[in-house]
Amino acid sequence: MRFNEKAIIFDMDGTLVDNIRYHEESWLIFLKEHGIDMEPDNFAAQNHGTMDEMIIRFFGEGLSGGRVQELGLKKEETYQNLYQKHIREVNGLTPFLQKLAQKNIKTGLATMGIPSSIDFILNSLNIRNYFHEITGGIEVTKGKPHPEIFLKTLEKLNVDGKEAVAVEDSVGGIKAAKNAGLKVVGIATTHSKEEMMDNGCFHVINDYSEIEIA
Repeated sequence: MRFNEKAIIFDMDGTLVDNIRYHEESWLIFLKEHGIDMEPDNFAAQNHGTMDEMIIRFFGEGLSGGRVQELGLKKEETYQNLYQKHIREVNGLTPFLQKLAQKNIKTGLATMGIPSSIDFILNSLNIRNYFHEITGGIEVTKGKPHPEIFLKTLEKLNVDGKEAVAVEDSVGGIKAAKNAGLKVVGIATTHSKEEMMDNGCFHVINDYSEIEIA
């Protein structure tokens, strides 16, 4: 496909890196350590929203804000320990980011990840400087599939949704981007190309070597 929009907004997990299975495995390990046994399919159905939303979903409404944050950081530690040795970018990502920079195309990151997760990925891949704006999960009150995170990122970039495209790997992310007025390129790390097209992507890629910049 050829890209000619003014801006591109990336999701992070499953989009910059193919790490969703490590997130899911770390959640199951973390929950089991806290006495919550859950089947993978049951977890997958509840795997959406901000970190705080997910902690409350699994541990209940009665937690203090401090305890919610503490548990979120513990889960993140479990994930980073599990994924550290396996981290690598989706094929073609850095060359694609370099081309976007050369063409002065604005780039944003819109991820439900918490700051330590964002730092973990961007610093490990050494790609932070390619992003003009970064929006994380702690900056929004409603997680994907709500469009808030994309709307906030568009506002930061000072770009209209009609002039931008999002890159997403998840059904919730696709819905969030479309509800914010963006066209969506799917990346087939988590779902099949057919599933992603069925959920509203206008194009689906396997990796970033498949995108040309006009």
